[in-house]
Amino acid sequence: MRVSKRATSAIALSAAAALVASGCSSGDSGDGDAAASKDGSIVIHGVQPENPLVPSNTTETGGGKVIDWLFTGLVEYPNDGGAPRNALAESIETKDSKVFTIKIKKGTKFHDGTEVKSKNFVDAWNWAAYSPNGAQNGSFFADIQGFSETYTEDPDGEGPQKAQKPAKDKMSGLKVIDEQTFEVTLSAPTAVFPTKLGYSAFMPLPDAFFTQKPEEFGKKPIGNGPVKFVSWEDNVLIKLTRFDDYNLRDKMKIKDVDVKLYQDENAAYSDLIANNLDFMETVPTSALAGDKWKTDLGDRGMNTTTPSTAFIGFPIYDKRFQNAKLRRAVSMSINRQEISDKIFFGTRKPADSWANPLTPGAKPGNCTACAFNAQEAKKLLAEAGGFQGEMVFYYNADSSHKDWMDAVAQQVKTNLGINARAEGVPTFAVFRQNINAHKMNGPYRAAWQQDYPDVENWVNPLYVKGGSSNDGLYSNPQVDAAAKAASAAPSLEASHEQFAKVVEIVDQDVPTIPVYFYGQQSGHSEKIKKLELNNVGELDITSVEL
Repeated sequence: MRVSKRATSAIALSAAAALVASGCSSGDSGDGDAAASKDGSIVIHGVQPENPLVPSNTTETGGGKVIDWLFTGLVEYPNDGGAPRNALAESIETKDSKVFTIKIKKGTKFHDGTEVKSKNFVDAWNWAAYSPNGAQNGSFFADIQGFSETYTEDPDGEGPQKAQKPAKDKMSGLKVIDEQTFEVTLSAPTAVFPTKLGYSAFMPLPDAFFTQKPEEFGKKPIGNGPVKFVSWEDNVLIKLTRFDDYNLRDKMKIKDVDVKLYQDENAAYSDLIANNLDFMETVPTSALAGDKWKTDLGDRGMNTTTPSTAFIGFPIYDKRFQNAKLRRAVSMSINRQEISDKIFFGTRKPADSWANPLTPGAKPGNCTACAFNAQEAKKLLAEAGGFQGEMVFYYNADSSHKDWMDAVAQQVKTNLGINARAEGVPTFAVFRQNINAHKMNGPYRAAWQQDYPDVENWVNPLYVKGGSSNDGLYSNPQVDAAAKAASAAPSLEASHEQFAKVVEIVDQDVPTIPVYFYGQQSGHSEKIKKLELNNVGELDITSVEL
């Protein structure tokens, strides 16, 4: 649920443009001190990644941001929210949106010195699409011909039955033409396919990856991006340094980047104020009251809007949450405006649509389940047969989620009479591990930061059976069929119209609860003279000058 960044030449195909302007530093707008930048270092706020750093097995932002820095893909998304552009791709050509010929730039290298070749993409994609490998992002390759023969699903979720071994370990739709060229054949024309190719699931992997266990590689990853991996001490620090052989446009201006893995956002914020932390993407909610963050940071503070939405997820694999009327009742019992006003002091907007409205193709106001109506919610709860026992709302306690999750639980308790409360899980990594293992005993905090700028990304991964981030195991054959048809629409415009109809079905089922659209308040240290945020509000480390 992340996005790559950076920008070079335009891709051959037209693609929808994201609508988010990048944030930029309010500090010195000059060129900075070149010498200080060249040998300089910065410390960035981070959290412990859920898994070892394998691109196609990372679906959360803690590890995802690091992967986005370590790897460069075929396509990238400009910081200013413009249309996707070629990065490692020399060209992406098609006559029918079904067969794509992709040429990559010659002479780019992995961090181990080996050249990036077309086979490194084909091998990486085939590895991810072979379901026994367990790549969480495997479903992103479902567009490609032959995927159904490499990817089989567990027929009963976490039950006693096991997924059958796939018939093949390679997709028929991938073909290496030469060292710089490969061909991709999709099962059906898919207009959005080129837009997807900047997402980290589609990154290349070096030959070394296939000589070791994935988890071993992921603890010492070898990428092809502007920085290379140095070391990783769990829950403490990930060290990165400039890759001097990087030869694409977005080279590093500074040398070293330390990602400090915090367990407490307030501790990180204190370090930021004291100039002991050089960048924090989101200040804690405790700093929002009375615009305290503006007083604390002055011109070191930054304010932007991002295509990200906060949700409450349901463990639909738990029989207690399988009634759609119950889920709708919970959603309609939540006063989103009150949470926005009292918890976030107006810095977040109440969610009223299933896809963030900043996303190309998203329709505003299409979440009827997002309307606050306590009376209707009580009626729906009664029709669902009520709810017995305690409803616990879970969140990761190492970020600022306690206040708004407590508010959600209290509103459910007050408006529905359910014995509800919120409970924190100590770290994001453990929290995500529990979610991915389908071990959640109640609704839980979630968020979606678009992987690529298209409404398709707000449907297929989240609500289609087997989707990479369909964590609650929601399943509706109508949604699956309609989403498949929408994905195969002949143009982006037609695809967007059809996805609007898919969302109407999702809206009736309420598999998750959109709560608020993110606004982002960030901060940097005095040593940073210039920086840019990418189109989802993450730090573009290649822009930093000291």
